[in-house]
Amino acid sequence: MALENVPNSRIGNEADFIRPDPAFELAVVGDAVPINYQALPWQARLAHIDETMREISKYTDPQQMVMAYARRMRGSLAPGHTLALSRRELEKPLVRLTRATLWNKQPDPWKERHMLPVFEGGILSELVHGDKPVVMQRFQADASDPAYEYLRHAKSLVAVPHFEDGHSLNMVVHTSFDENGFDVEKFPEFVQISMLFGRSTKNLVLSRDLKDAYDVLDRELKTVQDIQLSLLPTEAPAIATLDIATHYQTSTRAGGDYYDFFKLPDNRWGILVADVSGHGTPAAVLMAIVHAIAHLMPGEPMPPDRAMEFVNRALSSRYTRGGGDFVTMIYGVYDDKARTLSFANAGHPSPLLREADGTISSIEHPDAGFPLGIVEDATYGAHTVQLKPGQTLAIYTDGITEAFNSKHEMFGDARLRAAMSQGATPGDTLSAIIESVGMFAGLAARSDDRTLVVAGVR
Repeated sequence: MALENVPNSRIGNEADFIRPDPAFELAVVGDAVPINYQALPWQARLAHIDETMREISKYTDPQQMVMAYARRMRGSLAPGHTLALSRRELEKPLVRLTRATLWNKQPDPWKERHMLPVFEGGILSELVHGDKPVVMQRFQADASDPAYEYLRHAKSLVAVPHFEDGHSLNMVVHTSFDENGFDVEKFPEFVQISMLFGRSTKNLVLSRDLKDAYDVLDRELKTVQDIQLSLLPTEAPAIATLDIATHYQTSTRAGGDYYDFFKLPDNRWGILVADVSGHGTPAAVLMAIVHAIAHLMPGEPMPPDRAMEFVNRALSSRYTRGGGDFVTMIYGVYDDKARTLSFANAGHPSPLLREADGTISSIEHPDAGFPLGIVEDATYGAHTVQLKPGQTLAIYTDGITEAFNSKHEMFGDARLRAAMSQGATPGDTLSAIIESVGMFAGLAARSDDRTLVVAGVR
């Protein structure tokens, strides 16, 4: 008996759903005309196969590809019907009918499985659960068979299993209106071709599923990216003696770089640039944690060394303990009146300073400490630099210097310094550096996030 009938509201009336008249056996799959395929010259058979393969290669949707293949191959078989069966996720003796040339409308078996009829027992169940190719040159359907309406005109049939993991989860059954309707000498090759097509269909389904999964993941990453960008400053702060330009670019949708500015009492500003180990969503999550810790420091504003120790303890005690993650960071406090920068360095690349005469040097920290999140009781020292009008300061993450080109050459410190020598304003200098990195890397995929803060002293 049929366990599931296709609801009338989904497909139409039963009379429209099944066409018992053999004259309509090709109406669903197209305008294919039955031909005596094996009687054709080899050149004609080759042309038929060539056209078939050429057409199905155009499709990325498995439903469209199967319909195109069925339209062409049905015409090369003896007049009859074609049924596609599946026992996926069904226990014996259940069988699902996924395609039939008698149907007016063909549901997509991958997207509209609920519209497909399921039968219990009968010859179709025996075939698909039999796990092997079958030829029946004399066949007559039993009137009690649950699929009788699909088989009552059949006088012979062949069944071709499509294997997955060694089991026939799917099967194609071709029927003929005549006895001895199939050339058994050609049947082995026919089985081989059909199975290969079944595998191609499976690969296309997997490809579509992979794309769908990627699209879902990409939407989630886009959400992570939007959240992450909301944690960054919307614009550079207006500081009387310091003109600031910034650049932020992740290697993927989301990343682990972080920069921020903090308005402090007495005309002072906190400047933070950090780089979380790793890439992608895990790094973005830890970056958000660093942001939260940095914005929740208790009490009065801390000097750079104590602020660094506070963030390190919070990370090490709870978030990075035993996980292998760490964060490099520079945190400095700029005094707008005195033009001094007091900063602490936790394993981060040293800032670069361009003098008014174009000379470029790195600002080495004499007491730089471990990256954050490794040693809970690590200590950090503060180092103060006196800045002067006309100088330009660059604080960056290693995604700048460690950008690679297609030859796997690294951008490096020398190229960064050469690029930094250009530009009359911080914005111009920043653009020169980013353009230089981009031209160097070319089409090579970004392997790391890139953050750059350029500040001109006025």
